[in-house]
Amino acid sequence: MYIHTYIHTYIHTYIHTYIHTYIHTYIYTYIHTYKHTYILHTHKHTHTHSHSPRTRTHARTHARTHARTHARTHTHTHTHTHTHTHTTYTHPHAHCTRTYTHTHAYTNTIHTYTRTHARTHPHTNKQTPVY
Repeated sequence: MYIHTYIHTYIHTYIHTYIHTYIHTYIYTYIHTYKHTYILHTHKHTHTHSHSPRTRTHARTHARTHARTHARTHTHTHTHTHTHTHTTYTHPHAHCTRTYTHTHAYTNTIHTYTRTHARTHPHTNKQTPVY
């Protein structure tokens, strides 16, 4: 009887706690994970103009590549406390009543916040005068 209650308590506590915590945590993590990789803009501009009596050519190349990688992972903080108290019984061969009271409290808190922000920004600006 005692062993049965003991096993029942721990199995119920651990299965309920771990399954509920992990399922809730991982589902929340996958739903709230954002990954964005994009290139904003790349452009080149060439400008040429002439002056008299001589010609000056300015060739300006403006190339900008802006790549941003934004990854955010947020794991929900989940606290689960399970308290179970049992049981009182009389052993058939005992001369008195034995009371067994067992209380199990389990609190699990998981909080993970990871933020990754990577920015690549090469800038090229050239001016070449030609006479």
